[in-house]
Amino acid sequence: MPPPRTRGTALRHRLAELRGPDVPAKALDARALAALAANPGCARRAILDGAGVNKAALASALGSPSAFGQSQFALTRGNAFEARVKADGGAELLRLVHEKLDRTAEPPAEARVPDLTATGPQGRTARTALELREAAAHPGAWTLLDHPMLALDVAGSPAFLEPDAVVVHPDGSWTVVEIKSFPLLDGSADPAKVGAAARQAAVYVLALEEVAARLDPPPRVRHRILLVCPRDFSNLPAASAVDIRKQRAVTARQLTRLTRIEDIAEALPEGTCFSPELPADELTAAVESVPATYAPECLSACELAFHCRGRSRETGAVTSLGRPVRAELGGLTTVEDVLAAARGEAGDPGDPAVSALRRAAALRAEALEAACR
Repeated sequence: MPPPRTRGTALRHRLAELRGPDVPAKALDARALAALAANPGCARRAILDGAGVNKAALASALGSPSAFGQSQFALTRGNAFEARVKADGGAELLRLVHEKLDRTAEPPAEARVPDLTATGPQGRTARTALELREAAAHPGAWTLLDHPMLALDVAGSPAFLEPDAVVVHPDGSWTVVEIKSFPLLDGSADPAKVGAAARQAAVYVLALEEVAARLDPPPRVRHRILLVCPRDFSNLPAASAVDIRKQRAVTARQLTRLTRIEDIAEALPEGTCFSPELPADELTAAVESVPATYAPECLSACELAFHCRGRSRETGAVTSLGRPVRAELGGLTTVEDVLAAARGEAGDPGDPAVSALRRAAALRAEALEAACR
């Protein structure tokens, strides 16, 4: 008689059923986890990522193929810039870390750059943990870990993450380094891109904290990361210290929610499956059985964004206009509700949103009347 399944085993079995028979799980990476933190209220993304569904293949099967991802040109340019930043044993990178984050330490005249080569992600993760433990046991020197491998438990399974670099300071603390190809113009960069980089770095920080917690005493994982970008329109590196405490807290909450995706899975109809091999109408019904929280920001972070945008527009949801607009409209959730409230046909006059809409409609009518005179 087979042994009874534990709750974790039952959940993994259920998630495998959602993916479809013999469909391997798509591993979560830092970008996917960061995108979850950017839209924590989306149950659809949570269950699809938790089940390891390939959302790009799913979007194509739904008739809304994704344009999400970096171009080959951007990848090549980014790799060339990263190689320049890390040249000469990471001398320039360590100089930037010292300048922006740790001026009280001795300048990094030389640093230890261990070889992190190992077989498979589990081997690389173990090798990274060993080198971090070694650096923590011998403080007083700089250590640069180039493309270390970290593991973070997500929904009962390890997600393997590869930050651009991790620096161990002479005091034993650890810093995450993010190297991006978008420019710093006059010392500042596109806020949306910086925010995305901060959310991605927050995932690495959480994974590092799990490694640190296994050491005695646990080293300090710094919550200010170093963001390295090209200066202006050159290929010269410039850096900025970014405080990611807020992003870390949001990401930690969302990962906690993701580890409870059994609640979402249990609410789905029996037999629900998200396999791209299913007929289009059956697959659409399965996807629509999970509520989504669409916002324009999803277009740069989720493969299903075009599908969700189409559905949002069909239902007239105000979220398609952006989260700030949605927040201002309170209980008015559709464009039809908003227009009816503005015309005085519906809505509570005591509602501040309804009152503001009616005032705006009156001002518009006055302006149009004056323009026609």
